[in-house]
Amino acid sequence: MGDISDDGPPAAATLARMDGFTIRAVRPDDYERLGELTAAAYLDDGLLDYGDADPYLAVLRDVGRRAEHAEVLVAVDDAGTVLGGVAFVGAPGPFADVAREGEAEFRTLAVAPEGRGRGIGTALVRECIDRSRALGRRRVVLSTQPMMHAAHRVYERFGFTRAPERDWSPIATLTLLVYELELETARD
Repeated sequence: MGDISDDGPPAAATLARMDGFTIRAVRPDDYERLGELTAAAYLDDGLLDYGDADPYLAVLRDVGRRAEHAEVLVAVDDAGTVLGGVAFVGAPGPFADVAREGEAEFRTLAVAPEGRGRGIGTALVRECIDRSRALGRRRVVLSTQPMMHAAHRVYERFGFTRAPERDWSPIATLTLLVYELELETARD
């Protein structure tokens, strides 16, 4: 349920329609909902050192800025309610944290509680992989927190592997783990 079909044109060229939800480009009227669900996901999962006072919450809520520098994708249900989202960065640039030449990256993947268990996170990851392939990238990379075990399992099912030599620290108290996927050997 929720998996993107391999039928038809590449997902990067069309809206991706799944059972009960659609993946599409974010719209300005989605910004607030996606920002709030992203912030809530990080807070609820205990991923912010300072809880409600964490300065990173402003970054998580600022979907407009992400949309200026990345391709922000959302999963919406049949009523148009945003259930999850991700920022796809097609090449190195101002919004890429770890992408190098020939690589794409995705960031701030989040799914609302009412969307979890429906394949939304998996579909968003697959969409980023499909878009990377459509751009001719040889690798997809991402950063993740060490305690995001459920996300790590999703990435590993696609064939992402750890790249510990690329781990980095945006702040002194946090080391982010880097995962990468070689697209020639990717599992769908």
